[in-house]
Amino acid sequence: MKVLVIIPAYNEEENILTTCLNLDKIKKNLDYELDYIVINDGSKDNTLKVCLDNKLPVINLVHNLGIGGAVQTGYKYALKNNYDIAIQFDGDGQHDATFIDDLVKPIINNEVGMTVGSRYIKDISAFKSTKIRQLGIKVLSMVLKITTGVKILDMTSGFRAVNKDIINIFAYDYPNDYPEPETIVTVIKRGYQVLEVPVKMHERLHGKSSITPLKSIYYMLKVSYAMIVRSVIERKK
Repeated sequence: MKVLVIIPAYNEEENILTTCLNLDKIKKNLDYELDYIVINDGSKDNTLKVCLDNKLPVINLVHNLGIGGAVQTGYKYALKNNYDIAIQFDGDGQHDATFIDDLVKPIINNEVGMTVGSRYIKDISAFKSTKIRQLGIKVLSMVLKITTGVKILDMTSGFRAVNKDIINIFAYDYPNDYPEPETIVTVIKRGYQVLEVPVKMHERLHGKSSITPLKSIYYMLKVSYAMIVRSVIERKK
């Protein structure tokens, strides 16, 4: 069983080494092969230099493609190198590597095709995001319930794992902007089970999120529309 952790990184020079070292710490306690790849998404800081200086496996994108393009690059790499499971994992230190096994095991056991690390199904994560973003997440959860009949509470979680079939889907079809909610619609509409798994998340180690309150409102509206459109498209396939 080969598992790949995809780490999209844009201007994460202060965080990326710690993120990768935390992954190295947990690898020896797993009963499957775990690799990771950093996708340097055209960073303007020293993210690439940190990766090269510390011999971290990295794919360097010359131009910034955005989160969707960076993550899809990781899925293409996973497909090409015949990985059985791929995990998305933020480069800013928010995701807790010790919960990777919790995400992977339901897929290894063929229970589901996709798992989503969730802050909201159990109260084990002190970090919940801002109030306005939590409201937006609730709206997206409602849109998902309406369009698919499935309830997922942490719709924007970037801490996710998928099986080989879904790696193949995402390698060829992955939205560019704020892709997490839309791709959940895709997976469900194509007949795969999605399971929320309780995880702990943290404040980012250094730097600030680029998503402001105004952007959160825009995000909610844009992604809600994208989810509805995706639901219609998948229904017609």
